[in-house]
Amino acid sequence: MVVMKMKFPFQKRMQLAQGLWLLSLSATVAGALTFSLGCILKTELLRRAEVMANSNVHVVPNTLMIVGLASLGINYFASKICQDALDAGQFPRWKNFLKPYFAISSFFTVLMLLAVIMSYAMTGSLEYSLKVGLRNGIRFYKDTDTPGRCYQKQNIDYLQMAFECCGNDDFRDWFEVQWISNRYLDFNSKEVKDRIKSNVDGRYLVDGVPFSCCNPTSPRPCIQYQLTNNTAHYNYDYQTEELNIYLRGCREALVNYYMGLMNTIGTAVLSVFLLQGSVLVSLRFLQTSMEAVAGKENTEIETEGYLLEKGVKETIMEFVNPLMKFLLLTNKVEEGASTSAAAAT
Repeated sequence: MVVMKMKFPFQKRMQLAQGLWLLSLSATVAGALTFSLGCILKTELLRRAEVMANSNVHVVPNTLMIVGLASLGINYFASKICQDALDAGQFPRWKNFLKPYFAISSFFTVLMLLAVIMSYAMTGSLEYSLKVGLRNGIRFYKDTDTPGRCYQKQNIDYLQMAFECCGNDDFRDWFEVQWISNRYLDFNSKEVKDRIKSNVDGRYLVDGVPFSCCNPTSPRPCIQYQLTNNTAHYNYDYQTEELNIYLRGCREALVNYYMGLMNTIGTAVLSVFLLQGSVLVSLRFLQTSMEAVAGKENTEIETEGYLLEKGVKETIMEFVNPLMKFLLLTNKVEEGASTSAAAAT
């Protein structure tokens, strides 16, 4: 069953070829934009790699860069095909090229749609990666003399100031780790000894936060130590007063930042996907309408164009069956080689 059959007089075919040429040029620019957006997202993720436990979320920018580059090639050939469609004598040379071209183009166009879906669906993976990464970053904050961790303090401080956040979930995360290096502790001090002895793990824990948690917009000088001790500060109530440090956790701040960025990019790439889909659909109509002219003396006759020669299921199976046969053949060859090797031994 032919899908979406349409009649194309000569003038309409020429207009389709000319319009599609302009559309393919626009899609080429859009492909370059997709690649650029993937590079921007990749760069932003790499900037905070030290607070991410894994790189699963990088699948989104990697996919965007791949489909962006593929889109450049797809639309370059589309523009060439459109130019040759203006001359009925030149178009037949594309006949054997178009079937694999449409298969590859459709694959990358679907991959572009998957990238859009992933850009909205990566919240859970991103949040988990940041949760573990920030927890490790806070734990290693004090290790300024340890190779591989010497910049961790600097990175965490810059992060908290840039995103106006404190800790992983909130500022209380700093109460649970020793973030002051033993190098800067006076072990002759009674206070230091008492704090270390009071802790099962022998760590120096304080109800304080690094300076980078301080909120500069607060009218009161920053209180970063003894945050839970009301008597240590004048006119201060830990339970009721709004503290002059950042209250938002860095995980929430980073998730909001990256998801906002990915959602914006996803919306832009969705527009590119629709544009790319329009190019492929229009090119298919142009191809089928021009094939009816092949071998005819009068090239200005009215022809019919269609999207699919068969039904959707039959068309998909037409591409899937050769692939399945190839995979089965490869599997049989590997099994035969294994059997021969086993018999030889």
